Amino acid sequence: MERREIVHNAYAVVGQLSKGYDGMMKNESLLGRFANRFFWQLRGPRYELFVRQAFQGLPEDFSGALLEVPVGTGVLSLPHYQKMKAAKIVCLDYSEQMLAQAIASPAARGLHHVAFVRGDVGKLQYCDGSFDCVLSLNGLHAFPNKMAAFRETYRVLKKGGTFTGCCYIKGQKRITDLFVKAFCVPCGFFTPPFDTAESLEARLRSMYREVKVTRTGAFAGFVCRK
Repeated sequence: MERREIVHNAYAVVGQLSKGYDGMMKNESLLGRFANRFFWQLRGPRYELFVRQAFQGLPEDFSGALLEVPVGTGVLSLPHYQKMKAAKIVCLDYSEQMLAQAIASPAARGLHHVAFVRGDVGKLQYCDGSFDCVLSLNGLHAFPNKMAAFRETYRVLKKGGTFTGCCYIKGQKRITDLFVKAFCVPCGFFTPPFDTAESLEARLRSMYREVKVTRTGAFAGFVCRK
């Protein structure tokens, strides 16, 4: 099977399961709250800490060029963009289903400074140094080709720019890792191999001049300066 077909199939599955994923990401559905509490270690105030950690590298007054990849359905990020009217934002995803749901969501209404684009993080269609910030929320653990994703997000970032976001890290709790292996990987949500907090920080430090990695539950947040 060619790489293009593998990538397409992976994102098609995620797109089909997006509604359940949104319920978990917003901590609203019964199943989502259960998963956050028992599998992701995001009980009570930890969930709010997880959200703050995810956006810690993106100030509300950001006014530059921003690439978000993957945007998914935009369940977490689009509400933030309501406050960033001076920014130029590109929301990119490979999944047509995800993009369609993001565009149709109530949170996308009135976001005239936001463009929704289909693209492959492993081969971005933008020139070197095109963005002041690259945001990746829960993407690094899902990308089929992680090394290409790291290289491409670095390439399109301007010197002095920020790479920030969050991702799942293994090794925090055995039940979480078993859940990922038994459910998230077979369903197509996640694609191995996965970083630990230590290996993620080491990887980022090998690329960026400044790196900050934090942990909340089974997720690492990162803020990197190129």
